[in-house]
Amino acid sequence: MIESMFHMQLPFLEKIIRPVIVYVFLVVFLRLFGKRELAQLNPFDLVVLLSLSNTVQNAIIGNDNSVTGGLVGAFALLATNWLLVRVLFKMPKVNQALEGGETVLIRDGKVDEAAMKQETLTEIELLSVIHKQGLNSFSDVEKCVLEPNGTFYVEALTPSREDADLGELLRLIRSLTVEVKELRAEMAAREG
Repeated sequence: MIESMFHMQLPFLEKIIRPVIVYVFLVVFLRLFGKRELAQLNPFDLVVLLSLSNTVQNAIIGNDNSVTGGLVGAFALLATNWLLVRVLFKMPKVNQALEGGETVLIRDGKVDEAAMKQETLTEIELLSVIHKQGLNSFSDVEKCVLEPNGTFYVEALTPSREDADLGELLRLIRSLTVEVKELRAEMAAREG
């Protein structure tokens, strides 16, 4: 039983090459199909990402269900990712080409229809993103950007209540700091 758990049914080199090929394929095609898949805006996008792992599983492991084969495949995936991340870190222009750029979807409360079409986003999906940030409508948004990694950056036209309260608190702290310094200087002058 132990022998069958650890005996690889495929050659070691094949167990390394299979995950590398699948990894490169997925990175390239996720980039080609756009940021939307990474953003997981609706259940369909989530289903696609979840199904991808099951779809490519056999391509990665082949007919080998051994523990050793799984560990070798996992190592190959992790090593490939580690190597690619370091190469892209040292080559920012290549990284930019692979990741692509950000897409501005809203500027000064106005939705960019061409950008929405490019990213295949509906107004309902974008409104959902805006609502998650505590804003009610597009007109409340200074800027909304879909980043290359699929995350949204949303900047409000006016600060939120929490941001306004925080700003007021910081102003009061600065005022108190000035008063404390003045009191210390006054006390030092009396003592001296």
